[in-house]
Amino acid sequence: MRKPLSALVLLLLAFPAMADPLVHTFSIVARDPATGEMGVAVQSHWFSVGSIVTWAEAGVGAIATQSFVDPGYGMRGLDLMRGGVTAPDALDQLVAADAQRDGRQVAMIDANGRVKAYTGKSAIAAAGHIVGDNFSAQANLMANDRIWPAMAKAFESTKGDLADRMLAALEAAQSAGGDIRGRQSAAILIVKGKSTGRPWAGADRAFDLRVDDAPEPIVELKRLIRLQRAYGHANRGDELMTEKKVEEALGEYKAAAALAPEILELPFWHAVTLASIGREAEARPIFTAVFAKEPVWADLMPRLPAAGLFPDDRALIARIQALKKR
Repeated sequence: MRKPLSALVLLLLAFPAMADPLVHTFSIVARDPATGEMGVAVQSHWFSVGSIVTWAEAGVGAIATQSFVDPGYGMRGLDLMRGGVTAPDALDQLVAADAQRDGRQVAMIDANGRVKAYTGKSAIAAAGHIVGDNFSAQANLMANDRIWPAMAKAFESTKGDLADRMLAALEAAQSAGGDIRGRQSAAILIVKGKSTGRPWAGADRAFDLRVDDAPEPIVELKRLIRLQRAYGHANRGDELMTEKKVEEALGEYKAAAALAPEILELPFWHAVTLASIGREAEARPIFTAVFAKEPVWADLMPRLPAAGLFPDDRALIARIQALKKR
């Protein structure tokens, strides 16, 4: 007896030219008019959704391409917008040229906030989108048709920066029922409104985070965003130290440690900075707390002077290392 055909094979038989990834999902593309930041946030019951759905470029635009995914919508869409084509016109051009358009779901927003979405008639129900001021929410293969309206409402009503608002949209989608199959991965990609000419994380990319496989991907994505905010403060502290703005730098280091108290490296470098500028008394309790939980950080101290990260003061280093419990 022949084995019954799988659902995937049945879909490919129904759409023989459509051998594209079946990334059914819910997502939001959005722009913050105050900062110019643009981005995409997404969750799906599909492995590594962020590697295929999310596309964005600073000063250009952001794109979500999903359902029967053609990644070319991301690459070509950004190319068109970079060349001066508006997001709505770019989407119209790509849809018109796509013989498999009926299975697609795509949303695009450009650096001026012009936005448009497309949901093909063969996208698996519940499927649809809603376009608002500086955003579009879209979904397919959902438990119900309340998903994308819930995302829009959450995005419009949530206070905070673009990452906060996009996360709220994802959480609202999941609370309304989400993907009928469940959940597996999530991602967020946010770029700046203007390019620095350095198109990587920390320069043009404000957030570039992926949860490729997890039981609660939005929860994990939220944790990663918190950590990135913390490391952002730490990096800013380093920049301020190079500018000799010591008090401002120390404030950034303190903020980093407060945001992510479980990451002991953050207070360690705060204490290193304090001790290196003659404020050993303030550094000692921080070193003590760090060494009590992870003694290995004390062993790192003698290696820092050669890297130019600490004074070559053996007595000072010995006093700090003595804070480690034996």
